[in-house]
Order: sequence, then C-alpha cells, then structure tokens
Amino acid sequence: MEDKKLNKKKNILFCAISLIILILLLFPLFWTLITSFKTEKEIFMIPPTWYPHVLNTKSYAAQIETGDFNMFKSFFNSFMISLGAMFIAVILAVPASYAIARYRFAGRRAMLLGFLVTQMLPVSVLLTPMFIMFRNMKMYNTWGAAILADATIGIPFSVLILKNYFASIPKALEEAAYIDGCTRLSAFLRILIPVAKPGVIVCAIFSFLYAWGDLAYGMTFILDQEKRPITAGIFNFMGQYGTKWSYLTAFAIVAIIPVTLIFIFMQKYIISGMTNGAVKG
Repeated sequence: MEDKKLNKKKNILFCAISLIILILLLFPLFWTLITSFKTEKEIFMIPPTWYPHVLNTKSYAAQIETGDFNMFKSFFNSFMISLGAMFIAVILAVPASYAIARYRFAGRRAMLLGFLVTQMLPVSVLLTPMFIMFRNMKMYNTWGAAILADATIGIPFSVLILKNYFASIPKALEEAAYIDGCTRLSAFLRILIPVAKPGVIVCAIFSFLYAWGDLAYGMTFILDQEKRPITAGIFNFMGQYGTKWSYLTAFAIVAIIPVTLIFIFMQKYIISGMTNGAVKG
C-alpha cells in the first residue's frame, strides 16, 4: 500500500515537472504568437502586455499581398527545395547505409567517422567552398544549388540512422529471398526497404525539415528574392532603420505551420523510427 502511495506521489511529481518543462519550452512560441497580433507601439510597452489590446492583423495580411514578399510564392520555393533535398538524401542514403551495414570493406570506419564529422561542421565553414563549386558549375542563383547544399545536411543523418536498421535485419531473410529467385537488387528493393520503412520515413521527414528550416544556404546561393525559400523572407522585415517585429513574428508563425503539421501527423513514424534506429544494430 505504501509503495502505491509512493508511486502515486512520484507520478504527480513527474507530471508537475513535465508540465513546467512544457510551459518553458512553449513560452517562446506563445510570446511570438501574441507579438504577431500586437501593434508596433504595444510591442515595446513597459511592462509588457500578455495579450494584444488592439488586434493587429496587418502583419498577416501583408504576407498575401503582391510585394517584396509573397507568402505563397515563398512557400512554393521552400517546398520544392525541401522536396528535392529530401529526394536526393533518401535516394543516396538508403543504398549507402545498406552497404555500410552489410559489407566489411577497407575504410568503412573512416567513412562512418566522416559522416559524423560532417554533421559537426558549422555551416559557415562550408559556404565558401560550396559557393565556388556552384559558381563553377553554373548553378549559382538556382534552386539546384540550394537543393544540393541542403541534401548534404540530410544525407549523413540518414546514413547513420538507416545503417542500424539494415544491420538489425536478419541475413536469413535476405538469403530466403535469394532462394526464392530474387536477385540482390530485387531483394533489396522488395524485402529490405519495406522492412526498414519506418527508418526511411524518418530520414525523409528530417531531410525535408532540415531543408525547410535552412536560412544560410538559401540566402547565400540564391540572389533573386522570387526564388528564395520562405526562411529568407525574414530579411524583408529587417530594414535599415528598424525591424518590423509584428511582421517578423507573424512570418515566423506562418513558417512553422508545415513543421507543426508534419510532427502532428507523422509523430508515430518519428518516434518508432528514432527509437528502433537507436537501439538496434
């Protein structure tokens, strides 16, 4: 009986701690949301207000007008760039992770270390060599430059996650496919990839989100505003003589809507994919 009381107290304590942590994590989002509906004058009031006394929707209306920044055009740019980066990351990472998991070859450990190191490098270190490369390839100021640059973020993560998936698949399953008449390629496509489907979905989601949230590559490799992704639109509201904070926060709220929807509807795959990829192998 005492153990049950202790467990109940622990549950209440953990729930309270979790609630406090949740509030702390969501507070910046809450403050961004209410700021987007305030007037510029109210934003700088002291003490600050916890809700907009005068509802300001101009910051959202400005995003659908035809001006320097158009939300729909920027959304389309970001979607195409993110989709392209996701496609390249998945197409390259799936066979690469399978080869690393299944075969023992010279330089295998060095290759894995290389994938880890590339994830640790800051974006600023990679901008100059990528700029020179894309300029020489005549890809500068195109979606292709941003797509390839963003794919370099998703590929290492995808390889490291999928490697554990393919390593956890019993070799007997693959050998049974060979006995049934499958070639190595058909067994890979028809047997192994469906088994590793949760991991592939997770890698696709994170590759898409990496590209969606990128700012440095989109700003550096694309000059024309009409071609830039939605994250680059932030600079439209940062002027020489000040920043339009209501517009800036409204833009931020709109930009995170797709990310929120992806996590809401794909959380089952994200959780299962991350946990399976972490413990297996």
